[in-house]
Amino acid sequence: MKILKKLPKSKESIHMDLIRNGWVPMKEPKNVVSAIFLSVPLMLVNAMLTIGVINIFSTISLNDFGLKSDSFTLTINLSVILWLFLLLVLHEFLHLIFIPKFIKSDKTFVGITMFGGFVITEEEISKSRYILITIAPFIIISVILPLLLSVFGLLTPTLKFLILLNSLASSVDMLNLLLIIKQIPKNASLKSNGPYTYWKQVP
Repeated sequence: MKILKKLPKSKESIHMDLIRNGWVPMKEPKNVVSAIFLSVPLMLVNAMLTIGVINIFSTISLNDFGLKSDSFTLTINLSVILWLFLLLVLHEFLHLIFIPKFIKSDKTFVGITMFGGFVITEEEISKSRYILITIAPFIIISVILPLLLSVFGLLTPTLKFLILLNSLASSVDMLNLLLIIKQIPKNASLKSNGPYTYWKQVP
């Protein structure tokens, strides 16, 4: 595993080698900005799912976030910034831990950019494992965690906010999930070349 300060770039030599060996480039957004723009509708879907989960055992309202019908209160302090940073780290860590042998891998990269954190591996990954890596942060933080916290009465307004924020931030992951489901055959493997993804049918 390597820690980078920016997204790794694709290499033309690796691209040509993958093509020669039967790997097919996946049709996906060419940059982070495009991915975020295309994932906006999925932010709403994710948010609705998370709010529905929270409302099973608890409630969520505008008052939880300092919003009222006649006023608006927004307080930002060091503790909020720390919570946001910890959320970012946890989100990316949950991507990372599902990558096989990520600690020993010299083809797995993690880092933080102005658009958030990233985890990229150029190891060959099965479709099912790739899907697990993609959706793990959303399922664990924004679906399972609020259920558990609600049962034990520990779901505070701050945690509701962070859980919902993670749900919104996971929209790019959900876009990636939809692209994988639509384009990649069942018995296939995936590889990355920098930010770009390729797939190959496994016999």
